[in-house]
Amino acid sequence: MAKASGRAIVESVANIPTSDGVMWAFHAYPDKRGPYPAIILYQDAPGIRDELKGFARRLANDGYFCLLPDMYYRVGNLRFRLSRRDAAMSAVIKAARNTLTHPMVKADTAAMLDWLGQQAQAKSKAVGTVGYCQGGRFSLAAAGNFPGSVRAAATFYGTEMVSKGADSPHLLAGRIRGGLYLGFAEHDPSVPASVIPILRKALNANRQATFSMETYPATRHGFCFPEREVYHEHSAEIGWRRMTDLFGRCLKG
Repeated sequence: MAKASGRAIVESVANIPTSDGVMWAFHAYPDKRGPYPAIILYQDAPGIRDELKGFARRLANDGYFCLLPDMYYRVGNLRFRLSRRDAAMSAVIKAARNTLTHPMVKADTAAMLDWLGQQAQAKSKAVGTVGYCQGGRFSLAAAGNFPGSVRAAATFYGTEMVSKGADSPHLLAGRIRGGLYLGFAEHDPSVPASVIPILRKALNANRQATFSMETYPATRHGFCFPEREVYHEHSAEIGWRRMTDLFGRCLKG
């Protein structure tokens, strides 16, 4: 899912001021005069790594200004080498994941939107978001928390998009304006069977947003990542086209 077209791109890093400190972020965009529609790419649980940077570069090749923030900046500069993942590393990843709360992510997203508004190469009045695994709920919540800015949101096998908490992302469905795409794996213990019908009901009640939702046959959680054993190239490429079609309609149209 990180294939690129070969277009020349610019990539750099930034330190984005937030209410809790300074958040490191990678960003990439086409090496031609812009500005370009902005996309926020939310990390999955293992955090920043070359695999996600590859996704950001591919979005830049597709004609977007892609921002990839390090959401774990509050606890340090965490980098995991997933090829050596074992039980101990998984425990650390889980601990890092559990440090993030919805209010934190909302505040960080506000800071990112402010930062994007200051970038000459980024169009920030209509922004897109995408997230995998835990990033899926961040992407969905961003669309509900910032409906005036986030006009397209994509999620892939998003976890905890529906919870019993008062801040469950699905409760923001009525506030969303624009378009959404939600892709799921057929076999995914991280996403209970009840999630899809609950999300569908919540989104169907919103007449000011459009959405599409599908489950990819014979796939497992993580199928979009080329470096995972569960990678399913055919489904991953379909998902990429669904996502970029959404961004094209809502951000470039």
